[in-house]
Amino acid sequence: MPTAIELHARKTRGHDARVAHAVALLREAAADHAGHIVQATSLGVEGMVITDLIARHGLAIPVATLDTGALHAQTLALLGRIRQRYGIEVQVFRPQQEAVVQFVRRNGDDAMYRSVELRKNCCDIRKKEPMRRLLEGRTAWITGLRREQSESRSSVPHFELDADSREKFYPLADWSEADVWHYVATNGVPYNELHDQFYPSIGCAPCTRAISLGEDHRAGRWWWEQEGAKECGLHLRDEPLAA
Repeated sequence: MPTAIELHARKTRGHDARVAHAVALLREAAADHAGHIVQATSLGVEGMVITDLIARHGLAIPVATLDTGALHAQTLALLGRIRQRYGIEVQVFRPQQEAVVQFVRRNGDDAMYRSVELRKNCCDIRKKEPMRRLLEGRTAWITGLRREQSESRSSVPHFELDADSREKFYPLADWSEADVWHYVATNGVPYNELHDQFYPSIGCAPCTRAISLGEDHRAGRWWWEQEGAKECGLHLRDEPLAA
């Protein structure tokens, strides 16, 4: 089976300029929000590229993630790999355990498959509530969204204000999949082993599957739903995180 690097890595016209722009954006954001900025990463390949850029250029940007309690072992293994490779201790935010227990007790372990409402309730408990704590006291945050990832992300800018008026930066907004994997290959960036098993977008284990040839990049997320926008609510630009 070919690896994700073998499948996707390719240097395209303008790649070096896009890397330089991403570094400049990160550098400016770190200076403007010193002590109040964070990279919020799901530990996907885009997030790993941003972490590499932060570490490689010595930027004072802490890295944080959510451990929802339902992640793949391969995802959680990246915490140790980041520590070993970059000397960075990733800040981990987890859901309130009692809220998870009560939700499962009321609705069962398979609640997300039964309705969109229950799936979103699960996301609220496991993702949105800990994300509010992750962002508490921050004036800016950085994520790895790219325009190419899905139709709902096709207009992602490099910078905007989120619904709570924090500055939000997308340094890889204009990068292609080829750009991302070329950077990984060139710089030896560690990445989730599931990417080599046709998981381009990786979330909680019950809500993520491998995709088939020709399927949309995010087709493996909440694949049983018929909604057009496959999002958990963390990056819906018209939905306040504090709602």
